[in-house]
Amino acid sequence: MPRPALRWGPTVGGRATLARTAATAIAPSVWGTTYVVTTELLPPGHPLFAGLLRALPAGLVALVIARTLPRGVWWARATALGVLNIGLFLPLLFVAAERLPGGVAATLTATQPLGVAVLAVTVLRESPSVWRFAWGAIGAVGVGLVVIGPEARFGAVGIVAGLACAATMAFGITLTKRWGRPAGVGPTAFAGWQLTAGGLFLLPVTLLVEGSPPAIDAAAALGYLWLGLVGGLVTYVLWFRGITSLPVTNVAVLGLLSPLVAAALGAVLLGQTLGPIQLAGFALSLAAIVAGQLPAPTRSPVLTSKGTSQ
Repeated sequence: MPRPALRWGPTVGGRATLARTAATAIAPSVWGTTYVVTTELLPPGHPLFAGLLRALPAGLVALVIARTLPRGVWWARATALGVLNIGLFLPLLFVAAERLPGGVAATLTATQPLGVAVLAVTVLRESPSVWRFAWGAIGAVGVGLVVIGPEARFGAVGIVAGLACAATMAFGITLTKRWGRPAGVGPTAFAGWQLTAGGLFLLPVTLLVEGSPPAIDAAAALGYLWLGLVGGLVTYVLWFRGITSLPVTNVAVLGLLSPLVAAALGAVLLGQTLGPIQLAGFALSLAAIVAGQLPAPTRSPVLTSKGTSQ
């Protein structure tokens, strides 16, 4: 008896979905520039201040543009999403980066597609997908091959912070998908709510931990403008629009682009070397990103010569 043939279902929305996916991918790609901008342009020792300037000004600008405030239950929801997606995510990311080599921290945060795959089942009530989970794991392994060097060391605090960072991002993405976006509210207002909430959460944390702001020269001003206007306002509008309009697991795996772009910029701009292992990791991660956008293969029945299926 002939075995059923593997069939790949058509992508939902066709070209429109492809365009929306490409636009959403801009966000993690731009976030991948953060390492170079931080090390080359910003004053050292103030990572929370950088996170604050990435979130709060961008959120306020978005609110001015959209002129729309939350209503009813959305005050609480926007606050929760802003704290998860920005307010908690950024400090945990910085703690992981300070306590661990950047490659280890990036690999731990790259596990968030696995968390989203699990939460999609438990929170969104989607059917379990071995396809999504497997490619999420392959993508995390690929990122590890790209960014973890032989000198990597592992500290308990950094590992906990890195895993908590991935979990926070996974919960934020999943809840954003579950709650969606209120009717009549555009992506700019939706992003503005969360950026403002996350920035207001970061404000006292930054003042408590880092004290007064650093001196800002022309290079630092340029870096903060990039992080705030492009890395904050533009990217989060695209990111949250993608989450609310695309399958959540598809969006989650796009986050792997961030450490890949960071590694590529390190090689091009900072002279860092990518050997065969790193290139193999790049290939694995890119394969995971592409496969994560495809529907899982299904088996369709094969017709016999008599027209019956087997």
